[in-house]
Amino acid sequence: MRTHFIRRSYYLLTLLAACVCISTSAVAQTAPDAVYQDLGGKTGISKIVGDFLPIVLADTRINAAFKDTDMERLALMLTEQFCEVSGGPCKYSGKNMTEAHKGMNVTNAQFNALAEDLQIAMEKNNIPSSVSNKLVAKLAPMQRPIVSK
Repeated sequence: MRTHFIRRSYYLLTLLAACVCISTSAVAQTAPDAVYQDLGGKTGISKIVGDFLPIVLADTRINAAFKDTDMERLALMLTEQFCEVSGGPCKYSGKNMTEAHKGMNVTNAQFNALAEDLQIAMEKNNIPSSVSNKLVAKLAPMQRPIVSK
């Protein structure tokens, strides 16, 4: 009888441990659209982009690169891109980053200035730094195809 009790206790402990592991890993995993949701969905992203572009245009480090840019179209493309990259339902319909920036001679300093301006826009929209850092991290791989100088 004691052996039966020990086996049953062992079985229950094993089952309990498995449940704890499953629930812990479920908590550790985040939804694929968590960053998108934390940015406020498409509405929040549109608001961030709406605040971002005036900051870019006022930034003397990079504003000259945008003097002939269709800012309305850029706002649409950035909203789509940020939405898709953050895990939202949008699909970016613009050119790939290499093609879009061909001949612009973008430097690392300019790329970094743009990233700083984006973070300022997110701060203005009360996006927690942990969330803004996640978006910037998702955008960071674009540096290689954008920077050419």
